[in-house]
Amino acid sequence: MHQPTRLPAGRMRSLLVAPGLLAALALTGSGLCAQEPASPDAVKVESHKSKWDYPKELKLPEGSKTHVVQKGDTLWDLASTYLGNPYAWPQIWELNQWIKDPHWIYPGDPLIIDLARATATAGSVPDAVTNLQPDQRRADPSAVRRPELGYSFQDFIQLPFIAPEGAEAHLKGLGAFTITSNKREDRAYLGEGESIYLNGGTDQGVKVGDRFVVLKTRTRQLMHPVIAKKKLGDVIQQVGVVRVINTQSKGAIAVIERSLDAVEIGDHLVRFVEPTNIPTQMRTDTTEPVKISANAGVVVYSRDARLHSSSGDMIIIDRGANDGLKVGEVLLVARTRSFPVGTGKEKVPPTESTTYYLGQALVVRTDAQTATCRVLRAVEEIRDGDTATP
Repeated sequence: MHQPTRLPAGRMRSLLVAPGLLAALALTGSGLCAQEPASPDAVKVESHKSKWDYPKELKLPEGSKTHVVQKGDTLWDLASTYLGNPYAWPQIWELNQWIKDPHWIYPGDPLIIDLARATATAGSVPDAVTNLQPDQRRADPSAVRRPELGYSFQDFIQLPFIAPEGAEAHLKGLGAFTITSNKREDRAYLGEGESIYLNGGTDQGVKVGDRFVVLKTRTRQLMHPVIAKKKLGDVIQQVGVVRVINTQSKGAIAVIERSLDAVEIGDHLVRFVEPTNIPTQMRTDTTEPVKISANAGVVVYSRDARLHSSSGDMIIIDRGANDGLKVGEVLLVARTRSFPVGTGKEKVPPTESTTYYLGQALVVRTDAQTATCRVLRAVEEIRDGDTATP
């Protein structure tokens, strides 16, 4: 699910979602194959009929291999075979940008596949999306179907979460490295394409091509908005992804591949694990009053400490894996409203209460006692203290 950062076309692809990805079946692949030349890092491609202007010779990055498209291949299936996760198909498309429409790959077309980007096992894919596949392509080959994603790489690099043990203890437990400097000392805030230096090298197992997530501590000792004096922990946010381009014994140089927030000296780096795209699946049981389940949670944090959250924003609730929440689950967000029912003459007017619908949020990360959610839809602003119910 990594997105390219150097080419505008690559950036546009970061917002695309998994289409049908069907390979063209009109051509046959007999006699078409890639042959290894004398040079170990290059592959020559035999001439064949294709809609695309495919490269005639491939130079393979370290840790990569070639795959010659066979009749019936799809990027979806190839991502499952080589990367361990069909939803990681944009990884393959990104490295083969001469393919203009991912619905169409032709027998004989050569593909570079970066095996270093192999994703987590299929067992880590949320139950709600394990058996899903992209919709079948439209009859018109020029029409790219783009089903909406509830969670994508762009959301991943902005994801906040709570470390109940505190940021320092959490980062130490992950074996985090630190950004110690940058190429241009006059720049305090760094973005895509800039170089950074870190305090981990070959002695610590860092290799060229390794990728790391940049973590920044946002809030210390977050307090629960409803339960008085309850401390939830420190809020940590993912702000970008970097790739190592040079290593020494105790240090390394990396380039910022993608970021939507400023990267700074002192930020921490932890090993990158390929996230999973999650397609949107909206709930229809939004009748008011909203039924609140026994293990409903409370919104305790909005990303960037916003007072109000809306569609696309990230929120954290005070329920997690220990409460049975799973990644891919969609929650209803509701608010409780009290209203008077007396005659107006009572000293203490009696009241009744009800709940009304605010929106829906997708669980994208679960920790033991908290969960991070992406707001899928919001018909009204969502605030800390609102209820999120399964």
